[in-house]
Amino acid sequence: MAQLQRIAITSLSSANALSQLQQNQILLTPQQQHYLNRVLRLQKGDRFIAMDGMGKCWLAQLEGEEAQILELLSVETELPISITLMIALPKGNGFDEVVRCCTELGVACIAPIMSDRTLLNPSPQKLERWRRIASEAAEQSERSFVPTILEPISFDAALSSFATQQKYICEGRGNYPHLKNCLHNQGEMSIVIATGPEGGWTEKEIDNAIKAGFQPVSLGRRILRAVTAPIVALSLISAACEV
Repeated sequence: MAQLQRIAITSLSSANALSQLQQNQILLTPQQQHYLNRVLRLQKGDRFIAMDGMGKCWLAQLEGEEAQILELLSVETELPISITLMIALPKGNGFDEVVRCCTELGVACIAPIMSDRTLLNPSPQKLERWRRIASEAAEQSERSFVPTILEPISFDAALSSFATQQKYICEGRGNYPHLKNCLHNQGEMSIVIATGPEGGWTEKEIDNAIKAGFQPVSLGRRILRAVTAPIVALSLISAACEV
């Protein structure tokens, strides 16, 4: 059903939103109605795929301001391993493209990091924008999960936030093994990969990461931009674990 448009819905009530899923009906938001009716030109009776961003997808039929659920779908588009990207926030709007591309590549969680050389001080509106971009990218790439975008935290706080055996920090300078040669234990279910800011990590940050169990790795002989490195890292990991 790749030809059918996907939209993300809220299937569980939370502090910020009510569930759109009511028995076998989906209560469409005004924005979703506009998108389905005006942008996609769908009419009553046309079908689309609704996804809750947590692994469930349904075939749905448009019925005015609501949609009728027709069946639960089995969608297998996720990576067999959970990838958390720790990324030092780049300047400007570069993080928008990182969120979009890494969502397409299969990232499960993105943790924006305030490093010693980070220049951006994001507002709450930025976080909302990033989460919206992740949702749209998950729809476009036909994923069944929408990546979690965490609130920005300091680099030191992030080092102790993730408990997993496979933790890597990418460094453009230094004699470190290539990431592709380190992805050997495919029995692991999760990986944390950290990429740095413009100018790279400081020596202190690399030392602290090593003490926290991170292995320094290279992404190649060239120096990559802060917005390029995470895309290369995610591509290498997904290529290694997806067969």
